[in-house]
Amino acid sequence: MTTPLILTDIEGTTSSISFVKDVLFPYARKALPGFVRAHGQREDVRRWLDAVATEHGAVCSDDVIVEILQGMIDEDRKHTALKALQGMIWGEGYDSADFTAHIYPDAAAMLRQWHAAGYPLAVYSSGSVPAQKLFFGHTDAGDLTALFGGWFDTEVGHKREVSSYREIARRLDRPAGDILFLSDVVEELDAAREAGMRTVLVDRIEDYPQPRFDAATHGHPRAERFDRIDPEDIADEGVAPAP
Repeated sequence: MTTPLILTDIEGTTSSISFVKDVLFPYARKALPGFVRAHGQREDVRRWLDAVATEHGAVCSDDVIVEILQGMIDEDRKHTALKALQGMIWGEGYDSADFTAHIYPDAAAMLRQWHAAGYPLAVYSSGSVPAQKLFFGHTDAGDLTALFGGWFDTEVGHKREVSSYREIARRLDRPAGDILFLSDVVEELDAAREAGMRTVLVDRIEDYPQPRFDAATHGHPRAERFDRIDPEDIADEGVAPAP
């Protein structure tokens, strides 16, 4: 059988949900006003500020645009302009060493081990591709970007839509059945499975204190850590080793 390609989510899968919600989002919210004042006329920033203004009736004031963006953060909106601007702000934060990206030690170790063993790796996250690369370039375990050969965000489609996973398989030039998708969200796994991919529910007790078993897994193999996942077992039998 072809060596499976491992496609992984980030938040709640390789990394804690709390890092994104408790570190990255508040950092971007606080930094937005100063970032827009300093860089608002830069072309790559201006295009996204103008996109928000147009969407909200041609709002002219950058201060009002910032308030709208901060409201989106508070509502956890998956907005393209917000994601792009957040990525730029986080880039400055990483470069200034204000923080590093949390990654579970077992995830970092197994990603390196799988890569060394010849498993192709790719990422699919709702965060923008530039933000993904910043994240994996500044993790607690060092720069992991060289491990990945593919990066996908919601430009291919939303993560609960079957068509998104079909498009990823097309871009990777692989049959969907040769791709193993790891995520903590069962609805995403449902969509990937319907597209023909293999799946594992990553059910970390740090993020999900109430473990999900039986019907709550929607029939997806379940593992609490990356080192409990054997890609060959999933590919060959569709089952995960017991945690």
